[in-house]
Amino acid sequence: MATSLTGSPASGASARPSDSAPNRAPDRRLRLEDILKLMVADGLVAPADADTLARSRTRRFEHPLEMIADQKWKSLAPPYKSVTLDWLVEWLGSKLGVPSRHIDPLKIDLGAVTQTMSNAYAERYCVLPIEVTRDTLTVGTAEPFVRAWADELEQILRLKVEFVFVNPVDIRRYIGEFFSLARSMKKAQETSRGDISLARNFEQLVELGRSGHIDANDRHVVHIVDWLWQYAFEQRASDIHIEPRREAGLVRFRIDGVLHQVYAIPTPVLLAMTSRVKLLARMEIVEKRRPQDGRIKTVTPDGQEIELRISTMPTAFGEKIVMRIFSPEVLVRDFVELGFTAEDRQRWERMLGEPNGVLLVTGPTGSGKTTTLYSSLRQLATPEVNVCTIEDPIEMIEPAFNQMQVQQAIGVDFAHGVRTLLRQDPDIIMVGEVRDRDTADMAVQAALTGHLVLSTLHTNDAPTAVTRLLDLGVPPYLISSTLLGVMAQRLVRTLCPHCKQPGDPPDDETWRMLTSPWRAEKPTQVMVPAGCIECRMTGYFGRIGLYEIMTMTPAIRRMVSHDADDSKIREQAYKEGMKPLRVSGTAKIAAGFTSADEVLKVAPLA
Repeated sequence: MATSLTGSPASGASARPSDSAPNRAPDRRLRLEDILKLMVADGLVAPADADTLARSRTRRFEHPLEMIADQKWKSLAPPYKSVTLDWLVEWLGSKLGVPSRHIDPLKIDLGAVTQTMSNAYAERYCVLPIEVTRDTLTVGTAEPFVRAWADELEQILRLKVEFVFVNPVDIRRYIGEFFSLARSMKKAQETSRGDISLARNFEQLVELGRSGHIDANDRHVVHIVDWLWQYAFEQRASDIHIEPRREAGLVRFRIDGVLHQVYAIPTPVLLAMTSRVKLLARMEIVEKRRPQDGRIKTVTPDGQEIELRISTMPTAFGEKIVMRIFSPEVLVRDFVELGFTAEDRQRWERMLGEPNGVLLVTGPTGSGKTTTLYSSLRQLATPEVNVCTIEDPIEMIEPAFNQMQVQQAIGVDFAHGVRTLLRQDPDIIMVGEVRDRDTADMAVQAALTGHLVLSTLHTNDAPTAVTRLLDLGVPPYLISSTLLGVMAQRLVRTLCPHCKQPGDPPDDETWRMLTSPWRAEKPTQVMVPAGCIECRMTGYFGRIGLYEIMTMTPAIRRMVSHDADDSKIREQAYKEGMKPLRVSGTAKIAAGFTSADEVLKVAPLA
């Protein structure tokens, strides 16, 4: 079992080579001239450029690789990639026969690795513990041939020390972050009161939460929560989950629609973090038995304003918190960025141009419906029109809209909100969601009185939105006279532009499933995921929308008036040009945006 370093390494005394490696080559540092010679030999850089850099006397950088990366060269050898610091580490590691690694903080057990050495020791030798097992400690270093310090480390820890070549900037950054976070976590535990670790059921945790827990304003807890947010912004997370478990709490990030575990947190610290978040979100801290909602406004390290929507839920082992992250750039985007094809955009904008009627966007939670509505409203919100919204909750404050919040506690629901908005001389109304008969009736009445109404509905595809409205009790003749169209959508992960590569197209059976009932021609070659540093080895980076747009044509209106089922409406919509979600996906596959697996995973069968 690894123990903390004490004695000379932790206190700063010099580490000396032991007699266990008498035949090892003497330590040596990487030299700028040697690296440049290797690059010239490989045809990566022009000899003249290398000679100019070698003769420079700049002292702005602590490592020769940083100096080379600062030149922003492009490799002269195929595939002509930019000579970045990460690229240099990978290339040089392969040339020297040294394994290289990109540090992914999501995959590092900070509690375990920071126990193997002190912060001072890591800073002195500029090394970073990355992984510890029963027999081995893996250490990241930017000087793979400076190894004298590792001999004494092996003797103290009784672990074999293995080296990996790591970006020097990452080492300096994560030494500070990892050890600082570990210190805050330890201090927060030390200041806890009450034996929270003995609490194993919900009632005990409720009582302990009322009487003895870490102060939510404790500076160590403040540091942990701030780190959590900044780290989530950097990793492009859309949601942060803080989840109590029997032995400890878990922190998970949702990145591009997939959850990733980040950290395991001791229960006392988790309770303090929960209290800190609730305090900032203006929730009742002592109330732990009922769900609560709130919001927090903060900023990223580069000054961008971010909104966090907070939701708590009581569970068997305490309160679970989900923080949904909203930024202006994510919520309001151009239709092309959202993934609309030229045909999709033309159909959608034609419906948005109607003076009155109801437009619905359907899909499951997290499919991008809110983003589509906000982007559409931003296009419609000119100085000549009055745009009003009723939302639960307000996702993002937008100066161009008049936004109203649902307040169930005082009887302000969606239907009541629409009734209020109609007295505000609106031109365009956005209703957050049609959930019940009253809201559906008010949306239809608003459309009948000359307003354009946009809203969302939870259905699998566009045609079943009609069935859903009928189920809510809206008369068929009102649906046929007010509904302009329905757009169903899904989000698929996009292939990482830095590493995607040509691959074989899907087999005939998979392609048939994707294109049914259409018969699109199968491409001879598609792009497939590979995995690189930029996408955290997943092969995917970001998401894009798939769209199915059904326009209410005269034929479909007649079918609705005669209570036709959704299968017949769907068949008629296909005849009139509606493309299923999976067919929208095949266009994205053929264009190299995503993969067949992603489309099959999110788009329902046609």
